[in-house]
Amino acid sequence: MNVLFCLTPKEKVAYIYNDYTIQQALDKMQIYRYNAIPVLNKKGDYVGTLSEGDLLWFIKENQYSFEKTSQLSVSKVPRNRDNIAIPIATNMNDIIELATKQNFVPVVDDFGAFIGIITRKEIFNYIIKKMKTQ
Repeated sequence: MNVLFCLTPKEKVAYIYNDYTIQQALDKMQIYRYNAIPVLNKKGDYVGTLSEGDLLWFIKENQYSFEKTSQLSVSKVPRNRDNIAIPIATNMNDIIELATKQNFVPVVDDFGAFIGIITRKEIFNYIIKKMKTQ
């Protein structure tokens, strides 16, 4: 099965740019109830995944006040772990293992541009459908 059948397109995914402030990232994550969010550069390329933990540890370790978060770029925040992105041509069976390690799988085109995500829920739905047809 092609990944496009499970893809949530970029237009329907909340993401941030790597020049956003920490406060902008926190606001977007709060609105969408994400605990991790894709980070893109201004060209639209996927550059990584920022988590609540990454932000909180950075703020705590540097003893920043919340007011300071509106002045600091997320590019300054060390990311603990980036979700591995897959190319659009990847077979669904090949991404199941990724889903055990990350809550969403970023999908990029042949040039590295972010085109959307496949959520763990969609991967589970794919597995359930596959089991029912066997």
